[in-house]
Amino acid sequence: MKTVLITGCSSGYGLETARYFLSKGWHVIATMRSVRAELLPPSDKLQVLELDVTRAESIAAVIAQCGPIDVLVNNAGIGLFGALEATPMSTVREVFETNTFGMMAMAQAVIPHLRAKKSGLIINVTSSSVLMPMPLVAVYTASKMAIEGFSSSLALELAPFNIQVKLVQPGYGPTTSFTANGAARMSGLIPQQYAPYAQEVFTAFTQVNAFTKETDVAEAIWQAANDISGQLRFPAGADAVALSQLK
Repeated sequence: MKTVLITGCSSGYGLETARYFLSKGWHVIATMRSVRAELLPPSDKLQVLELDVTRAESIAAVIAQCGPIDVLVNNAGIGLFGALEATPMSTVREVFETNTFGMMAMAQAVIPHLRAKKSGLIINVTSSSVLMPMPLVAVYTASKMAIEGFSSSLALELAPFNIQVKLVQPGYGPTTSFTANGAARMSGLIPQQYAPYAQEVFTAFTQVNAFTKETDVAEAIWQAANDISGQLRFPAGADAVALSQLK
């Protein structure tokens, strides 16, 4: 039985992915900033742990508790929508601490264990914003673009140790927690001068026909976890697949 460690399981993609892997009979270590074990079905294959990917001591504690793993799903992330000129650099750094440095820190923590057993997989979840430029998400896109480059290079670095690295790129999903988990962070980031344009962008999003569902992302992560072809990137959702083909 394989073991997967998934970050950011309190909602959205992480929660659905934990449910999906449990349904497939895997041992799942679901991590959350604030533990809510009731979100997942009771199972002797489930371990729920508290994790803040921005704190080194929190990462170390999880690695010490979880035991050997086969797959790390780096999913923890926060959203940001707003004009760059109105975004405090402290907020920029907050986004990078989770979306970029948090993923890098998790990878760094598990690599020695995967290298010792000469096998393993790291799946980093980014966004379809890396596939096509989108307005008013420059900071968020930059944090995800950094992981794209990081993962491409890391895949080559770890190949001699039989450790794979893969990317999952979710499309736009209005039912995800992108806006909900960043509402306070985004307050005041659309100045009056940007308001008409921002409204046009919001309206355009509501008219999109192809959305990404949480199950689309869980299935893409499952596909990546079981892929033996050497494929690096896995777009998730009809819109992300379309963008990847255009690119």
